[in-house]
Amino acid sequence: MAIFNFRIRNPERDEATDARRFDRLARLLNELTDEISVEKSGLERRYRSATTDAAFLVEAIENDGVSDRSNDRVEDLTASIINCERRLEFLSRQASVLNEFRGTLTELARKAR
Repeated sequence: MAIFNFRIRNPERDEATDARRFDRLARLLNELTDEISVEKSGLERRYRSATTDAAFLVEAIENDGVSDRSNDRVEDLTASIINCERRLEFLSRQASVLNEFRGTLTELARKAR
Protein backbone atom coordinates (compact mmCIF):
# COMPACT_ATOMS: atom_id res chain seq x y z
CA MET A 1 0.00 0.00 0.00
CA ALA A 2 1.32 3.37 -1.01
CA ILE A 3 0.15 5.07 2.16
CA PHE A 4 2.80 3.32 4.23
CA ASN A 5 5.54 4.73 1.98
CA PHE A 6 4.61 8.34 2.84
CA ARG A 7 7.45 10.18 4.53
CA ILE A 8 7.65 13.67 5.90
CA ARG A 9 10.58 16.00 5.57
CA ASN A 10 13.05 16.54 8.33
CA PRO A 11 11.68 19.28 10.68
CA GLU A 12 15.12 20.94 10.90
CA ARG A 13 15.23 21.16 7.12
CA ASP A 14 11.77 22.74 7.06
CA GLU A 15 12.80 25.22 9.74
CA ALA A 16 15.93 26.19 7.81
CA THR A 17 13.92 26.60 4.59
CA ASP A 18 11.38 28.79 6.37
CA ALA A 19 14.12 30.88 7.99
CA ARG A 20 15.78 31.54 4.62
CA ARG A 21 12.43 32.47 3.07
CA PHE A 22 11.51 34.80 5.94
CA ASP A 23 14.95 36.38 5.79
CA ARG A 24 14.60 37.06 2.04
CA LEU A 25 11.17 38.55 2.58
CA ALA A 26 12.43 40.75 5.43
CA ARG A 27 15.26 42.04 3.22
CA LEU A 28 12.77 42.79 0.43
CA LEU A 29 10.49 44.66 2.85
CA ASN A 30 13.50 46.70 4.02
CA GLU A 31 14.47 47.53 0.43
CA LEU A 32 10.94 48.65 -0.39
CA THR A 33 10.75 50.73 2.79
CA ASP A 34 14.06 52.39 1.87
CA GLU A 35 12.78 53.15 -1.65
CA ILE A 36 9.66 54.77 -0.21
CA SER A 37 11.74 56.78 2.25
CA VAL A 38 14.03 58.12 -0.48
CA GLU A 39 11.10 59.08 -2.69
CA LYS A 40 9.28 60.68 0.23
CA SER A 41 12.32 62.74 1.23
CA GLY A 42 12.73 64.10 -2.29
CA LEU A 43 9.04 64.93 -2.55
CA GLU A 44 9.04 66.66 0.84
CA ARG A 45 12.00 68.81 -0.23
CA ARG A 46 10.25 69.83 -3.46
CA TYR A 47 7.00 70.37 -1.55
CA ARG A 48 8.66 72.83 0.84
CA SER A 49 10.22 74.65 -2.09
CA ALA A 50 6.92 74.87 -3.99
CA THR A 51 4.98 76.10 -0.96
CA THR A 52 7.61 78.75 -0.27
CA ASP A 53 7.60 79.89 -3.90
CA ALA A 54 3.79 80.00 -3.93
CA ALA A 55 3.68 82.03 -0.71
CA PHE A 56 6.12 84.62 -2.07
CA LEU A 57 4.26 84.84 -5.37
CA VAL A 58 0.91 85.29 -3.67
CA GLU A 59 2.37 88.04 -1.51
CA ALA A 60 3.86 89.73 -4.57
CA ILE A 61 0.54 89.45 -6.44
CA GLU A 62 -1.29 90.99 -3.50
CA ASN A 63 1.19 93.88 -3.56
CA ASP A 64 0.69 94.29 -7.35
CA GLY A 65 4.37 93.81 -7.98
CA VAL A 66 4.23 91.02 -10.55
CA SER A 67 2.95 90.22 -14.01
CA ASP A 68 -0.07 88.12 -15.02
CA ARG A 69 2.32 85.23 -15.67
CA SER A 70 2.79 85.01 -11.94
CA ASN A 71 -0.88 84.09 -11.52
CA ASP A 72 -0.34 81.20 -13.91
CA ARG A 73 2.74 80.19 -11.96
CA VAL A 74 0.75 80.20 -8.68
CA GLU A 75 -1.87 77.96 -10.29
CA ASP A 76 0.86 75.58 -11.49
CA LEU A 77 2.46 75.54 -8.06
CA THR A 78 -0.92 74.92 -6.41
CA ALA A 79 -1.58 71.95 -8.68
CA SER A 80 1.91 70.60 -7.97
CA ILE A 81 1.44 71.01 -4.22
CA ILE A 82 -1.89 69.17 -4.32
CA ASN A 83 -0.42 66.33 -6.40
CA CYS A 84 2.56 66.13 -4.07
CA GLU A 85 0.29 65.91 -1.01
CA ARG A 86 -1.62 63.06 -2.63
CA ARG A 87 1.57 61.22 -3.49
CA LEU A 88 3.00 61.71 0.01
CA GLU A 89 -0.21 60.32 1.50
CA PHE A 90 -0.08 57.30 -0.80
CA LEU A 91 3.57 56.67 0.08
CA SER A 92 2.67 56.84 3.77
CA ARG A 93 -0.05 54.24 3.22
CA GLN A 94 2.44 52.01 1.38
CA ALA A 95 4.91 52.32 4.26
CA SER A 96 2.15 51.47 6.72
CA VAL A 97 1.23 48.33 4.79
CA LEU A 98 4.87 47.27 4.68
CA ASN A 99 5.08 47.72 8.45
CA GLU A 100 2.00 45.54 8.85
CA PHE A 101 3.62 42.91 6.60
CA ARG A 102 6.77 43.13 8.71
CA GLY A 103 4.73 42.47 11.86
CA THR A 104 2.99 39.52 10.23
CA LEU A 105 6.33 38.16 9.05
CA THR A 106 7.75 38.41 12.55
CA GLU A 107 4.74 36.57 13.91
CA LEU A 108 5.05 33.82 11.29
CA ALA A 109 8.76 33.43 11.96
CA ARG A 110 8.07 33.10 15.68
CA LYS A 111 5.42 30.42 15.08
CA ALA A 112 7.68 28.49 12.71
CA ARG A 113 10.19 27.79 15.48
